[in-house]
Amino acid sequence: MLIETITPPGPDWQEEALCAQTGGDFFFPEPGSSVREAKRICGLCPIRSACLEFALDNDERFGVWGGLSEKERLEIRRTSR
Repeated sequence: MLIETITPPGPDWQEEALCAQTGGDFFFPEPGSSVREAKRICGLCPIRSACLEFALDNDERFGVWGGLSEKERLEIRRTSR
């Protein structure tokens, strides 16, 4: 008997993201730490908009996604309702 496993495909954009090449430390800093370096890297990233869209669609609550902090994404969610 053959059992087929279904694995959902991962977002292709993540492979092209600059954050994937620099590591997560910048993008998930300790509370109260600066996100300046993460935002700088995001500003250079060619898939920044896809990242931000993913974060908003999936209600990501931690870290810098698409160049925006948790507070900035929360503000977008509040104003878009």
